Parts: sequence; structure tokens; C-alpha cells
Amino acid sequence: MREAGWEPVYFPFTRIVPLGTPPPQALSAYSAVLLPSPNAAWALRPWLDPHQAPVLVAQGQGTLNALASLEVPADRLRCSPVPTAEGIWELLRTEFPEGGSFLLARGERSRGFLEEAAQGTPWRVWPWVTHREQPADPPPPLPKVDGVLALSPLQAEILGRLAHRLLRFGWGERTAFGFQSAGAEATATCEPRIEALTAMLREHLTPKVRP
Repeated sequence: MREAGWEPVYFPFTRIVPLGTPPPQALSAYSAVLLPSPNAAWALRPWLDPHQAPVLVAQGQGTLNALASLEVPADRLRCSPVPTAEGIWELLRTEFPEGGSFLLARGERSRGFLEEAAQGTPWRVWPWVTHREQPADPPPPLPKVDGVLALSPLQAEILGRLAHRLLRFGWGERTAFGFQSAGAEATATCEPRIEALTAMLREHLTPKVRP
């Protein structure tokens, strides 16, 4: 955000809550465990024995970084070339060409791309809901800002109600629907890539926004 000329303002209006639900089977029963976010990686920790770890597939470097302190052998780690669910799907077809059984550790409101893409294929994906995002209680007051950035549909729903007169940006296409459900169209949304976010924010930089 700073690279694009904006100054980020901390606003902790949602939080991630681990559900503590155990995996459907022992992790060793799967060809790999798919981790689409750092939150999924953190939720995996209570169930993971680093010395008997299955292959762990991380969506992007941030998720891989969340696994760094677990001492999982490097040969058991994979990182999708593109930090999206589509990137994980491409990695599965490349690294596991014969298919397999894969455990997907995901949030409660995941968009479900991997489950849908795998239907009827040799790559069987089993969802494991490990965490959810919920509004902060009590909600903090919105600080004085020029725009807001939603990183999830829930954040877009909340910010859509709070920021009718501000610029409203969304990370990922599903945030647009979150803004719409709150009665506020997104100013712009981008693909969930850092370079796309930077380009979007630069395009909408105004003179009154001081870096």
C-alpha cells in the first residue's frame, strides 16, 4: 500500500477464530494437506507431527512463512506458483499427476473452488473447516481515512455499511459481492495478487491522500 502511495491505517474490526475441529482422518491418510491461507496453516498446528508430516501445499509465500516454525522437513513442503486456489489446483495436477486424496484446511466461508474443480477427477479433495472470521465485539470506530480495503467478503459487508462515502477497494472478486450485499458498490476490486493490488491503488490515488 505504501508503494502505491497510500498510508495503511490499522483497523482490527474482524478476527479469526480457530474452530478446534479435528481432521476427518489422520493427516497421514492423505496424499497432501492443502493450506490456502496462513490462518489454515495456524489451525493445522495442533494436529501436526512435524516428524510424520504429510506433504503440505501452501498457497503463496505468506502461508509458507506461517509453517516456518514447525520444523517440517523441506522436502514435505510445496508452494503454489500463483497465490490463489487456481495455483494450488495447477500444482496438484503437476506434482500428483495420478491424482490422490487431499485434505483441504479452509475457512468457513471459503469460495469452494478446489472442491468444485476436483469433482469427477482423480484428485479427490476433502474439505476440513478449521476456522472462521467474525466481527470484533465490540466493534471499533472507523478511523478518519480516505478509503477502505476489504480482504474478505465479510470485511466487505461490514465496510460497505461503514464507508458509504469513502473509496471502497476489494482484494479478490468475492469482495465485490460483499460490498453489494451491504448496499455499497465497490470502487474497484483486483485479483488476489500483490501487483494487482498495487496497480489498483495507484490508479485511484487522489491528491488529498498523503503517503
